[in-house]
Amino acid sequence: MAEEEEPKKVDNVTPSEQPPRLPDPEPTEAPKDVAEEKSLIALPPTEEIEKPADYTESAALETEAAEPTEEKSTESSVNRDAVLARVETEKRISLIKAWEESEKTKAENKAYKKLSSIDAWEKSKKGALESELKRIEEKIEKRRAEYVEKMKNKVALIHKEAEEKKAIVEAKRGEELLKAEETAAKYRTTGATPKKILGCF
Repeated sequence: MAEEEEPKKVDNVTPSEQPPRLPDPEPTEAPKDVAEEKSLIALPPTEEIEKPADYTESAALETEAAEPTEEKSTESSVNRDAVLARVETEKRISLIKAWEESEKTKAENKAYKKLSSIDAWEKSKKGALESELKRIEEKIEKRRAEYVEKMKNKVALIHKEAEEKKAIVEAKRGEELLKAEETAAKYRTTGATPKKILGCF
């Protein structure tokens, strides 16, 4: 029975005894966090809270009492709409900026990958050409060494032949000198003169 008496006491409360309802305060700064924006937008206005059926008479009286403050509430709702519009614009601008940064980063990453692959391609091609050049140089050096060896062998053969020819000439000269000495000795012993005389006499 005590529970039934409490709602009756509430029915008897006059609108003048209820605390006056204040209009929504104007936000001084636009919220910058998206989560705060969502919480601001998602909250239902305090006027829309459902009231029990017992409050119909008090609600009518409260509406009449709230008429003088209605002008202030419309001003605050206009300001609130302006703030919400500004917040929405800032949100859109920040989303566009984030998209732009993302696209720029993608473009830079793509260009960096392509440049890296071009550098790798260039290095591999240069490496292949340098190894080919080195191989050719080694081949040329090997051939050069072979030709140098052949030339040295030919030079040695020529020198050998020259030495043999010189030895033959020296041997002939020695023989001819010996023969001339023997013939001269023979002419001296016999007292005869040589049949051939040198052309200068």
